[in-house]
Amino acid sequence: MGPGRRLSFPPTSHGWPSVFPFRIAALVVVALVAAMAWVLTCGAWRLEEEVERVGPLDARNFARLTVITAGTGERHENPARRGPATAVGFGERIVLVDAGRALADALRLARIPAAQPDSVYLTSLLPENVVGLDDFLLISWINGRETPLRVVGPPGTRALADALIGAHRAGIAARAGGMGIRSDAPQIEIVEIADGWSEQLGDLEVRAGALPGGPIDAFAYRFEARGRSAVIAGTGWAEAELVEFARGANLLVHEAVYIPTPEIAKQMEFDEDPELLLRAAREHTAIDAVGALAQRAGVESLVLIRMRPPPIYALQITSVVNDTFDGRIAVAEDGDEFTP
Repeated sequence: MGPGRRLSFPPTSHGWPSVFPFRIAALVVVALVAAMAWVLTCGAWRLEEEVERVGPLDARNFARLTVITAGTGERHENPARRGPATAVGFGERIVLVDAGRALADALRLARIPAAQPDSVYLTSLLPENVVGLDDFLLISWINGRETPLRVVGPPGTRALADALIGAHRAGIAARAGGMGIRSDAPQIEIVEIADGWSEQLGDLEVRAGALPGGPIDAFAYRFEARGRSAVIAGTGWAEAELVEFARGANLLVHEAVYIPTPEIAKQMEFDEDPELLLRAAREHTAIDAVGALAQRAGVESLVLIRMRPPPIYALQITSVVNDTFDGRIAVAEDGDEFTP
């Protein structure tokens, strides 16, 4: 080939080299392969997500005392925050404090098998603390619970448990027959407690402290293992008693609620009964008061749950609580884990 010569191809009827359609076809094939690979990858991710949602979960084991805020909401419906339920784990033992709405779903989100928790400690018999109990009990029974579920709570807990089992008796029998599950109903072991009650579960010590002065019997619970401690409360009254009970704990899990005064509610045109606002203020711990409570108790860390209204940004809350509390502050989400 002489110098300066260039190899050319005869043009097609459209004026393009005849090889161009083949290049276009190759690019289309590559694009289709890439699209198929993307679809398959997304399908694999989706399958993995679905397996995580419904597949069997391995039992969890905690080397340190661990608190899991399975459900961080309160009595109002909120799909982003399930009803109040806090898990405490040490070794292979997991116990729960309260059983709010959608408890079984909350445990799944926290990667805790429903059949693993062996005890539920009720801070009170307020509806928001117990409405998930039958949900949890029946799901864990279907998933293979073989030992009775212990439910520890104030007087009236036995009547509540008996009523739940009675209400579901016919359905339990039908489900047992259809699935080949043993026909006897899920078993509940009830322990009704008073102030100062305690028990030892292996290396995990549990103590209850009464919170008097509210519209219903209520308790806070203190968990200790290997020199670390966590206190979980479910009500906002009896501040002095809670401060003394939580004194020196490594971690306090507590509510923080914004309740406007009747005057502010009127200015903001809230349609609220002033007497109900005053009563709510007496029964709940305000956002601007919870830090001082934790500071008086001398706790290291404060984890906030049952917040009303639910915070949009954690900084909205921590910036206020920081004014009166020197320790660490966390605005918990469902499924968060904390090691005291």
